[in-house]
Amino acid sequence: MVLIVFGLLVLFSASYAIALYRFDNIYEYFLPQLIFAIVGTGIMFVASMFDYTKLKPFAWGMHTGSLVMLVAVLFMDPISGVHRWINMKGIPSIQASDIAKFTLILVLALHFSKKRRIIEERQSPYENFVETIVKPGIILGPILVLLYLEPHNSAMILMTCITASIMFMGGAMIRWFVTAGAAAVAGFAVMLITRGGYVQERLQGWLDPFADMQDSTRQTGQSLYTIASGGLFGVGIGNSVQKHMWLPESQNDFIFAILCEELGFVGGVLCILLFALLVVQGLVIAKKAPDRFGNLLVVGCMAQIGFQALLNVAVVTNTIPNTGISLPFFSAGGTSLLMLMGQMGLVLSVCRAGNRKIATDKAQREQNPPEQPPKTVEFSKGHNGSRFR
Repeated sequence: MVLIVFGLLVLFSASYAIALYRFDNIYEYFLPQLIFAIVGTGIMFVASMFDYTKLKPFAWGMHTGSLVMLVAVLFMDPISGVHRWINMKGIPSIQASDIAKFTLILVLALHFSKKRRIIEERQSPYENFVETIVKPGIILGPILVLLYLEPHNSAMILMTCITASIMFMGGAMIRWFVTAGAAAVAGFAVMLITRGGYVQERLQGWLDPFADMQDSTRQTGQSLYTIASGGLFGVGIGNSVQKHMWLPESQNDFIFAILCEELGFVGGVLCILLFALLVVQGLVIAKKAPDRFGNLLVVGCMAQIGFQALLNVAVVTNTIPNTGISLPFFSAGGTSLLMLMGQMGLVLSVCRAGNRKIATDKAQREQNPPEQPPKTVEFSKGHNGSRFR
């Protein structure tokens, strides 16, 4: 909840200038996000009370539905030259990839939980390769193809990272994991080389972010200038200059730059630490999960949040090329916020189940303490004769 409140505060500050310019309404981005946050809080509460294991029978159906949505977006009118949103009259736009992230986590967690005995007990290299690398790769493959057609490079990278995290925690042998990782890196490199167009433009902008500040590298260059303007403690909340039409997408992908301008280096570090704390706490919950499905469900959700935040910060600071990825809980976007809060509710559901199992096991141990072996009497003989010891 701290991240959500923090995110709403930063979003309002980062968005009101561009909202006023575009829509003559400073609440155009903030108010829908606030409503989504309130609805999402309710979803999170309901999901936390829900038995997450009941999702198992519906996992593949939900995943199939998300694939259908990814196909559907290809036939929608493009926004900013890409096909990523389902736009229908009367309902808010839906970003299908946000739903696909969750269903991918769901089916991968289900797969690894069903194959746990094969993976962990038999320790066959061939079976381990098939169950932890090949089959998860087959699950991921169609998603990557559809995202490539949108195109949505950042979602491709993020979903690959999510899959890799579940593979690793699910028991993939190191040799196969490293091999698959090398193949994935090579595949992305080939994609970037052969894609051409805006990908090449963004690679050039990454190498020289100030080369074309009026056009192709404006976003990255202005982002770096925005962060530098904040200094150590920032210019103060609401006092950003760059959000006044200087930094494109200040309310979305580059909101972290505005945060750094207004709250400084200290504010940026605080934001990163909050994400790190959330991920660490999630991994603690995963460790206490009562079953493999719950364990990997939490691992996948934490991998999504952690890697997405990491990639966003890396893009904003020009550590990696601009991929167009949002900052969880901060960037404007209803589908993303609702899905994330629903996933956090399931994480809390796993936490409740884990705590309940720990309490039950403790009660059983107290009611049925292990039998103590009978004490033996030893004799030793000292210089004054025999005595008990």
